[in-house]
Amino acid sequence: MFQCPGVSDEDLQILRRTEANLPILADISRADMLLYCPLAEGAAVVVAQAGPHSVPPIYDEPVLGQVIVAPEKPAVLDALDTGNSTRGTHGVRAEGAPVMQEAQPVYGVDGKVIAALSVEKTMIEHERLRHQPIRFRKAIERLQAMVLQNELDGLDALSPFGEQDGILLLDRRRRVRYASDIATNLYRRLRYMDTLEKKELSTILPGDDRFVERALKEQRCLEQEAREGDRVWLRKAIPIFAQSNVVPLSRRLLRLPRPQQRDVTGVLLLIHDATEARRVEKEARIRAAMIQEIHHRVKNNLQTIASMLRLQARRTESMEVRQILLESVSRILSVATVHEFLSEHESRVINIKDVSRRILDQLREGVVGEEEGIRFELRGPNVYLATQQATACALIINELLQNALEHGFAPSQGGEILVELQDGADMVTLRISNTGKGLPTDFDLERDSHLGLTIVQTLVKDDLKGRFELTDGDGAQAIVTFPKTPLGGDRKWNSLE
Repeated sequence: MFQCPGVSDEDLQILRRTEANLPILADISRADMLLYCPLAEGAAVVVAQAGPHSVPPIYDEPVLGQVIVAPEKPAVLDALDTGNSTRGTHGVRAEGAPVMQEAQPVYGVDGKVIAALSVEKTMIEHERLRHQPIRFRKAIERLQAMVLQNELDGLDALSPFGEQDGILLLDRRRRVRYASDIATNLYRRLRYMDTLEKKELSTILPGDDRFVERALKEQRCLEQEAREGDRVWLRKAIPIFAQSNVVPLSRRLLRLPRPQQRDVTGVLLLIHDATEARRVEKEARIRAAMIQEIHHRVKNNLQTIASMLRLQARRTESMEVRQILLESVSRILSVATVHEFLSEHESRVINIKDVSRRILDQLREGVVGEEEGIRFELRGPNVYLATQQATACALIINELLQNALEHGFAPSQGGEILVELQDGADMVTLRISNTGKGLPTDFDLERDSHLGLTIVQTLVKDDLKGRFELTDGDGAQAIVTFPKTPLGGDRKWNSLE
């Protein structure tokens, strides 16, 4: 919630509870909801906002913090000033189209107006509601009042109500008094072809009837997903309570105990057919499981190949051949590391810091002996990359570490190798440095690159579209800089601590 000036802690709790209920209220009302707090005389600021899922919202962008002054939205200022509900005000415009506005006061614990709720809808939606049965219109008005008076429990926990969802209005005997066209079509999917209005819910769908009965008994909003025949049925129940004159509004806002059993005039039953969504979710889970299994098998196959090469290396008498085979083993295992992460997680992104740590562990265990006195250190934030970039990075890190071990230290010299990651939002920098003997005096990267450095240059240029450089100082330092690959349109994967 945007800051509401001059509001007590108790009143702020009222506003926060109201804000939590705005999303589902916007959906059912098919209107944008803006909560205003007063500033100086004749001015107010938007402190909370909710747009509907059931129709296109009026506001494409957030307007939190937007200040209005007279005469921009006179209904809001009138509700704040007089405490009266103001309806049917014309003149508010969104993208050139007329918007109808209803402003209702929100009271604090002492009975004074602390905010105003502006219910804004297009002229089309206003006219559509105006032609609905008066019983349904009254139920929507009563629901809005119940939200402002904090009379409903569980409303904020309901999932959104979409434009393909149906709505029924039931009376206290659970008879249908209103059914939207979408609701009628949804019940036809369950092969109920008769008209819904004036029918008892138990004769239409017993599961719905038992669910509504439970909501009435508990006198709170409920949501349930269940299977009805071959459909997955998502239902929500919102009790509508009669307006009470027994407990004054200010005393209700002080959260005095509510009556054990309030008078219920009806129930709003919201219906959603989730069959297709659940089918897609199930297929996605199966597909993800298959992909994970494939990565697991690829990892196992790569490790088998690495084991075969190790065996071959032990049997050869040529030190040069043995070194080549062991370097190949290291490259294979660096790729296997990426597949291992993909087999363990459903995400399509890889934390390259975790991959770096795994490669360092492999080098400690299989290449560097304790007697050599070489220490490894890993620094930097978590950096999440797309799979292809992560695979290239794994190979690059492995090659640069192998290069540092092979060429950076004299026998029994000892020292430290540092792997450092930097995340610049759109750019990633990988720096591997060592405290060894540094580069030869006349070293030229283009002329003197052996196979490992050639692999690195190719991966950086072709796969990462980045830059690679070797510098000399207190030992050698390799720096790789590259842009992140967007995953899913323009979305970037940034560091996550």
